[in-house]
Amino acid sequence: MLKNRQLIININNRTQKVFLKFCCFYVLLFLLSCKQDASKNTMDSAETATETEVETTKSTSSKKIVFFGDSLTAGYGLEDVDDAFPGIIQNKIDALGLDYNIVNSGVSGETTSGGKNRIDWVLNEEPSVFILELGANDGLRGVPLDQSKANLQTIIDAVKTKYPETIIVLAGMQIPPNMGQDYTTAFKNMFPDLAKENNLHLVPFLLEDVGGIPDLNQSDGIHPTKAGHKILAKNVWEVLQPILK
Repeated sequence: MLKNRQLIININNRTQKVFLKFCCFYVLLFLLSCKQDASKNTMDSAETATETEVETTKSTSSKKIVFFGDSLTAGYGLEDVDDAFPGIIQNKIDALGLDYNIVNSGVSGETTSGGKNRIDWVLNEEPSVFILELGANDGLRGVPLDQSKANLQTIIDAVKTKYPETIIVLAGMQIPPNMGQDYTTAFKNMFPDLAKENNLHLVPFLLEDVGGIPDLNQSDGIHPTKAGHKILAKNVWEVLQPILK
């Protein structure tokens, strides 16, 4: 009887030891599994972070061309702002596979004074090319030309100071002789003078082959139609394309 009892005790002890070994084994497997999952998650997170970083780099790698202007740049009266000449130029850039994105910073009714006041905010775009298209509204309102020229110079100086490597293109403008021939002539000459003094690229007359042609302008006789904007884009592209290449 005692022998049988001792035998049962021995069996129970061996069973407990075996059971404990299995428990330890499974606990070890569990810990290893958790460690592998944690490592995998860490690797996955690292890979995801890397992929995100690459995608962010790609999305921000394009250089920017900022069009800084008035209603002509903004595409006043058009159904789609992409039909304005900056949008048409973006299509030309995309067709050539050039790494540039256009920022349309046109505001209808903008004067050189208004442009001077908002230039610091616009320069947050960090332009590689800056196209300055302002002054027409000054001319139509008879603003003294020394004021208009000083405002344009302030804008040019702001761009050059913050981004010395940025290429600046100045869009020339002309107005009807309503303000008198002297004013009209001085207004026209203001743009090439500024371009020469600051070593800028110049579009001689943005509205060349469009201004004064009824079929290419809206009913107000001032703002180009969609067809007119295609010609504006051509006028700007003749100067811009060699710069981008």
